[in-house]
Amino acid sequence: MGKNDDELKILFVSSEVVPFVKTGGLADVAGFLPREIKKQGHDVRVVMPEYTQQIDNEYLAQTENITHFRTNVAWRDEYVGVDRLENKGVPTYLIDNKEKFDRPNLYENPDKHVQFAYFCRAVIEMLPRIDFQPDIIHCNDWQTGPLSAMLKTQYQQYSFYENIKTIYTIHNLRYQGQFGLDILDDTLALSSDLLPKIEHDNQVNYMKTGISFADAVNTVSKTYADEIQTPYFGEGLDYVLRYRSEDLYGIVNGIDYDEYDPATDDRIYANFDANDLAGKEENKLKLQEEMGLPQDPDVPVISIISRLVPQKGFDLIREVIDELMQEDLQFVLLGTGNSEYEEMFKAAAERYPNKLAANIEYDVDLAQKIYASSDMFLMPSQFEPCGLGQLFSLRYGTIPIVRETGGLNDTVESYNEHTGEGNGFSFTDYSAQDMLYTIRRALSYYKNEAEVWEKLVKRAIESDYSWYNSAQEYIDLYQKV
Repeated sequence: MGKNDDELKILFVSSEVVPFVKTGGLADVAGFLPREIKKQGHDVRVVMPEYTQQIDNEYLAQTENITHFRTNVAWRDEYVGVDRLENKGVPTYLIDNKEKFDRPNLYENPDKHVQFAYFCRAVIEMLPRIDFQPDIIHCNDWQTGPLSAMLKTQYQQYSFYENIKTIYTIHNLRYQGQFGLDILDDTLALSSDLLPKIEHDNQVNYMKTGISFADAVNTVSKTYADEIQTPYFGEGLDYVLRYRSEDLYGIVNGIDYDEYDPATDDRIYANFDANDLAGKEENKLKLQEEMGLPQDPDVPVISIISRLVPQKGFDLIREVIDELMQEDLQFVLLGTGNSEYEEMFKAAAERYPNKLAANIEYDVDLAQKIYASSDMFLMPSQFEPCGLGQLFSLRYGTIPIVRETGGLNDTVESYNEHTGEGNGFSFTDYSAQDMLYTIRRALSYYKNEAEVWEKLVKRAIESDYSWYNSAQEYIDLYQKV
């Protein structure tokens, strides 16, 4: 890699990118993966919408306008501005149209089908104007689903576009972008002959469009790539994923090991590493103090950092929360989401003030403190395309307790007392009793097998889920395509 004849040109298209805008794991991937691909010798650039209300002014002030032009979104004549800035060495383009993207929220607008159809077309048409001819356009999630359909059916007859290939990454199949059939002509300006590849449940489906037209499709773990070809995990689209199974790949996400390093992270209370774990205990005592819990280094702290939505397994926790609180442990939650789960945790914190701290908020710095300070991290997800929480927790020596699904299954190996192998604890069935049994199993090792526990903690810190390996797999996929 790195020699000019091997150099690939890649345009990474995403509706959100760290550090500019983040609602979920997609933003992390779009922020960190291109940096690693660039490090490995390729010309990679990123493009996203310019959300003027969500992107911090310090970043907006750094942008320079490099071109503007007009395009047609079906019958509408629209302005497109292209602004540019650098993100850790990666050129990042922002598509500027105040009417489309100067909004109070990202994805809940009544005309979101128009916003993202416009975004896809603007991205395609910007390329010759910025003099960038990518080998690969890497599209992500439903917001970019129409791009490969537009490229293949409306642009590839022109020489500039004829050799450009597309890859479509599914980060979460549940969110599909489904709209009335009238938008095929009215918004996408695509031929009705294409409807079989675009329509699902009598609606235009942006996710299905991306899956149908991309040259290759991938998702963010190998297990999830298999799971989504079945009705249980397929969210209604398992038939189209089975049809594309020859071109469907699973590549697990990574995390940035420089940014998330317990030895240097200035967001946590005290630094530590695998060879000196004293700082880990200091973190725990400080977290207990900040959370208003009794300070006791011997009481295990279990944490959850998550969106409070059904996918994440909160129905299992609700079923056994009182039983769980009978154990000798403390529990720290950080997250926001469905009000029923928020209320459940608030009520439990009132019933068990010395055992449970519920932080109903989103706080990046507190998240880092919790990862570094806890003994165990609970992720009993119903489904989990990749999951990043278990990767952060491993990095900070916090042992994950997970359900064996999607990326959790690919990254957490349940501790085996016979071989001594494993880096966490896991259970198979989506069952509250199985989860409780597995938590109790982890607690018994914590309390009774100090040597085993210390080995687990060191192994967790030393495991490698950095972006380096994932980027290698993406580069292989780009070259294959």
